[in-house]
Amino acid sequence: MGRQEILSRLAQPNERRIVLLVLDGVGDLRTDAQPRTALDEARTPNLDRLAARSALGRLVPVGAGITPGSGPGHLALFGYEPTSPEVDIGRGVLEALGLGLELSPETVVARGNFATVDAAGLLTDRRAGRIPTAEGERLCARLARRIEAAVDALGDGIEIEVHPGEAYRFVLLFRAADGTPPLDPGLADTDPQRLGVAPLPVQAAGGAGESARGTADRIAPAVAALQAELRDEERANSFLLRGFSKLPVLPGVGDLYGLRAAALAGYPLYRGVAKVCGMEIVDCGKSFGDVLDRLEERWSDFDYFFLHVKGTDMAGEDGDLAAKAGVIESVDVLLPRLLDLGPDVLAITGDHSTPAPMKAHSWHPVPLLLRSENCFVDECARFTEIEAIRGAIGTIPASDLMGLLLANAGKLAKFGA
Repeated sequence: MGRQEILSRLAQPNERRIVLLVLDGVGDLRTDAQPRTALDEARTPNLDRLAARSALGRLVPVGAGITPGSGPGHLALFGYEPTSPEVDIGRGVLEALGLGLELSPETVVARGNFATVDAAGLLTDRRAGRIPTAEGERLCARLARRIEAAVDALGDGIEIEVHPGEAYRFVLLFRAADGTPPLDPGLADTDPQRLGVAPLPVQAAGGAGESARGTADRIAPAVAALQAELRDEERANSFLLRGFSKLPVLPGVGDLYGLRAAALAGYPLYRGVAKVCGMEIVDCGKSFGDVLDRLEERWSDFDYFFLHVKGTDMAGEDGDLAAKAGVIESVDVLLPRLLDLGPDVLAITGDHSTPAPMKAHSWHPVPLLLRSENCFVDECARFTEIEAIRGAIGTIPASDLMGLLLANAGKLAKFGA
């Protein structure tokens, strides 16, 4: 019997409320060149007072040395084993669900990034200078016109849709036309994850079978034609595709634990993860203040709340330690509003680390703060990486967090006689 099944059998719903506040990519590094982290640098009097009344520790999102994507990182926080084949959810599906798109089980979805290439076709910017959302919408409309004008020439028995997301992001939907073989999502990303090289062609992922190779052969001409359509654009003259996937079927947190769960996240990917896990999506803006506005309005409707803050991750990817500390400070200023609601259990952590020196996700453990009337209050004085190492919780798998949240809320019965 797996851990999730054990927790599900022990679950005993009650009215106590759990809040999980995810500061995306909050974890950072101390290095010779950067001796202090963003949490070290940030002025956080409210977090400091909370830490002194809480238990601290660290979460390993997937496994030692494994760098998680945002999807696996959040799924682990929600209690799913991120390396399980059933939980292998591609970024394409998550992004599409977060945009509110309805997906059939046969649809293959890819998340797209508009990008910039030079005259030689080599990548100079994997996010096209973080173009604004309005520009992304214009580009998607241009691609949609290209699809409508030459649908028969764009692929071998496939139907294609393009939908804009936030800023430089979009999704492509591929469906097999009636009477043609189904599409296989076993395709590799076209994003090489580095600059100075060309975008990769659409091809089957390593270890994929003949079905995936056939799908790649059918989709590749369409992707190439859409790439060519953007060639005369000044900034977003190319794009990269990631996370080819189909809609999975997972037991939701409501079915598993009897939770009435809500997600308040401003970006599509995180809404998508929450939707796959059976949470109700509460519309909100991107700032923490916007999230709190909606949380206060819906406080009586749910007993589990997932709150998401993106800015920490964005600053980390930009290598901007000061900006990352600034995002943390902006959360700290508003933290009393959250505490005034009186959550019975509050956890503050990240889905992964995004160290400013690395400008990318990393495998490093993520600091965790857990507050409830039943937590073991340790002697940690601040919410930082070093203090988290000293904390009472220790270093545990992120997928164990759900059990701690449920237990601290009194939502688990005793195991065994």
